Amino acid sequence: MSEADPSTRDYRDTVFLPKTDFPMKAGLPQKEPGILARWQDENLYDKLRETRRGAEKFILHDGPPYANGDMHIGHALNRILKDMVVRTQGMMGKDAPFVPGWDCHGLPIEWKVEEQYRKKKRDKDDVPRAEFRQECRDYAAKWVEVQKGQLERLGLMADFAHPYLTMQFESEATIVAELMKFVEAGNLYRGAKPVMWSPVEKTALAEAEVEYEDITSTQIDVAFEIVESPVDELVGAHAVIWTTTPWTIPVNQALAYGPEVEYVLLKTSFYAPGISASPGEGSMDFRLLIAESLREQFIARQTGEDIKADIREIWRGNGSDLAGTKVRHPMHKLGGFYETLRPMLPGDFVTTDSGTGLVHMAPDHGEDDFDLCKTVGIEPVFAVMDDGRYRDDWPWLGAGDLDADGKERRRAVINPNFNAPDGPICSDLRDAGALLSASQNYPHSYPHSWRSKAKVIYRCTPQWFVPMDRPLEGVAPRKVDKEQRWEGEGGAMDPADEHTSQHTLRSLALNAIGDTHFVPERGRNRIRSMVEGRPDWVLSRQRAWGVPITLFVRPDGSYLQDPAVNARVVAAVAEEGVDAWREERKNEFLGPDHDSDEYEMVSDILDVWFDSGCTHAFTLDGTRWPDQRWPADLYLEGSDQHRGWFQSSLLESCATRGRAPYDAVLTHGFTMASDGRKMSKSLGNTIDPLKVMEQYGADIIRLWALSVDYTEDHRIGDEILKGVGDQYRRLRNTFRYLLGALAGYDESEAVAPEHMPQLERYVLARLKEVDGTLRAAAKGYDFDRYVRTLVDFCNEDLSAFYFDIRKDRLYCDAPDGVERRAYRTVLDTLFHALVRYAAPVLVFTSEEVWGTRFPESGSIHLETWRDLPDWRDDDLSERFAALRALREDVMEAIEPLRREKIVRSGLEADVTVPADRVPEGFSDTDLAEAFITASVTRSDSAAVTDVTASRSSEDKCGRCWRLLPSVAEDGALCDRCEAVVAELDAEGASS
Repeated sequence: MSEADPSTRDYRDTVFLPKTDFPMKAGLPQKEPGILARWQDENLYDKLRETRRGAEKFILHDGPPYANGDMHIGHALNRILKDMVVRTQGMMGKDAPFVPGWDCHGLPIEWKVEEQYRKKKRDKDDVPRAEFRQECRDYAAKWVEVQKGQLERLGLMADFAHPYLTMQFESEATIVAELMKFVEAGNLYRGAKPVMWSPVEKTALAEAEVEYEDITSTQIDVAFEIVESPVDELVGAHAVIWTTTPWTIPVNQALAYGPEVEYVLLKTSFYAPGISASPGEGSMDFRLLIAESLREQFIARQTGEDIKADIREIWRGNGSDLAGTKVRHPMHKLGGFYETLRPMLPGDFVTTDSGTGLVHMAPDHGEDDFDLCKTVGIEPVFAVMDDGRYRDDWPWLGAGDLDADGKERRRAVINPNFNAPDGPICSDLRDAGALLSASQNYPHSYPHSWRSKAKVIYRCTPQWFVPMDRPLEGVAPRKVDKEQRWEGEGGAMDPADEHTSQHTLRSLALNAIGDTHFVPERGRNRIRSMVEGRPDWVLSRQRAWGVPITLFVRPDGSYLQDPAVNARVVAAVAEEGVDAWREERKNEFLGPDHDSDEYEMVSDILDVWFDSGCTHAFTLDGTRWPDQRWPADLYLEGSDQHRGWFQSSLLESCATRGRAPYDAVLTHGFTMASDGRKMSKSLGNTIDPLKVMEQYGADIIRLWALSVDYTEDHRIGDEILKGVGDQYRRLRNTFRYLLGALAGYDESEAVAPEHMPQLERYVLARLKEVDGTLRAAAKGYDFDRYVRTLVDFCNEDLSAFYFDIRKDRLYCDAPDGVERRAYRTVLDTLFHALVRYAAPVLVFTSEEVWGTRFPESGSIHLETWRDLPDWRDDDLSERFAALRALREDVMEAIEPLRREKIVRSGLEADVTVPADRVPEGFSDTDLAEAFITASVTRSDSAAVTDVTASRSSEDKCGRCWRLLPSVAEDGALCDRCEAVVAELDAEGASS
């Protein structure tokens, strides 16, 4: 065999090419479900918990999404981030259980059930409340199961067999018990204040249930006649107000001025029916009071040329001069409510940004209005009903008030036609001679219900509130030492603490915000500003599906504070759920110590944000889920939850435990379409994660989600996903190469680092750097940096550099050669590191990779990151950094030869490099190996500063294809290959 003609022999069977069954084509949509089924059959989550038992805890508390539809791309990103957190914490050796949860009460569920009723032409009010609630419960249960399956398909590792649901009886009982802590401490009151109200859904809304949309409204200028004033010039003049909500004029009770604002009285011959003389009778002077700085804006809004041409100032003064002034309502001729004179009151909130500098006050429909009017004893009149229409007995626009054609004029106040320039409000004001201008052209942002998409209003109704600024009883700021966490109830203060009464819910919450770590840091200021400015917490909702406000109220409005009664209610809810709160059990709950005739049972339900704000109480206390503990290390949700779940959890926990239920808060932005626009079905630019998984696989969605800067709004689209697919393929090919190159590897091959070539030692040093970067990124939740570091290391350090250089050693060196063994030793180290680094990101692919090499070793997800020796070597790293920079220039110099087909690869090129650019410690042979060229020569000439390349004149080895002096002729073997082939031939002959 050895005597065969070298020029004709085929040496392919002597080359050690990588061998693996791991396919280049992933086929993720077909492969992932099988891997998932195996995890489920093996109860992998339970195995993981057992494996980590006794380790340091890390608790991520899952914020509950609504169980009312399929998962969307925002859900997918949110849950992937959470999964990445618990997986990386677990890979770092911690016990990181993950209990998923769902919010099952409230309008999101109830609205969907009502939609089904409407399709069947049924009225939910005709259905027994218990029956309706059961339909809501069934609806939520259905979608919980659907979403569980979808999240599992995403590759989430969670306790899906035991999720927490706010509608579980135990959860509902805990929510009631948490409410009772407020009750027993007196931290609850009933009052009438303006709250966000949905006329369509007929309930109060929380700020987090409201979204803002751009609309165009009617803007009007209305004149109120001044009938009393300490300033003589003002009597008989008209104070002008500007508003974009004409529907609130029927409940006006005062006007507000800015005490420091400068006002002017303008005189004009402007004609206004009902104010000045009628046509044909001549005109009279007409006097208007407005802010001086808004004079031009006001005049520009008027349509009459007279006022623009004939106007002059006759008085000027500060707002404080208006104290004691009174006006009458434009509809005073209706009598009754409208006969009472309206005071002009000082308001610090009055600005001169727009309008007239005078603001009409309707305490039924504005927070500032309510507060200002309350200071002078003016109370709301509750004129607007829960459906957004004026009540039947209201003198203006109530029932029986008909249009000229006999049609009823009492319409929903959110209807644009009701507020239009030709609508009933403006028409009546015009007839009364009080409407100076009206135009439907004012663009602004306006609140809408995010479920019904209908406009909401501020409406004053009796509600239950938690005070933000009343001293709390029995609670003070608490800090929890991470080494000595509170058990069970956490930081409840001893009521005897002398400082307890000095703290309000607002101060406790702000204190807790200061103690919380925020990712990104700007989240702190966002939630702080919201807590600083928020009004009292409205707890009550006027709906059916939710946890009842389990209060017994006396005729005077006070409520029962009896722990024994409360305990009976809590026990009943734990046994029967929310349906336990019903009139038939009233006597049972009150017991023998209370007369049931003296109390009413509250029929309102709790704000669903209170429900979700209590989830820490029944999930983290260690009772139902022993692996949990309070408080959580991290809460993670979208940035909108600064006004939602983050805040409701904060307030609930501060009021009952004196601190936040979390140590850190992470927020992510929103997922936009590829062009940066908000996703919308009407625009056809939505991305369905379920379809993406069908087309690409879950690992592609995961790689996308963990590659974006989640702290900002980010994008997704077909082209973006294709790019992610390319990134995935490069990672997959890295693993495929490792598996092939390590075929048959045995630890007996291993070479100690001190006996390795310097290239191997450099790669180990780089791996140690990467390991540190990845660990820091995981601890800091910097996942785009994590993925970028992993991908760049695989692509740039390994595939394009290390693997490229060392493939010659792998293919052509003798199996027992120390350089080849050293290379395979490093490859084995890289494999164990990289498959673990990739496991939290590519959960299915990493399992496939691990199982391909170690089919009997269980799941990769039961492993932890290995603690690497300190292989760092600054000097070595600096020298290789310089070498790699020079290598780039060498490749650039060879490229023209490749394009002109002078050489087919760098192996056929001789290269000359400036000697002063070659780092110390590298021979010319080392350089040729690193640059993958035929030879490298150093030029000592100071005039040579560039790298040059030319075709080598040496012959090519028939086995390794290198052009070397030791090759006698093309097709013959170089010295190395001749020795290896001879050894293989000898082994073949002996066998």
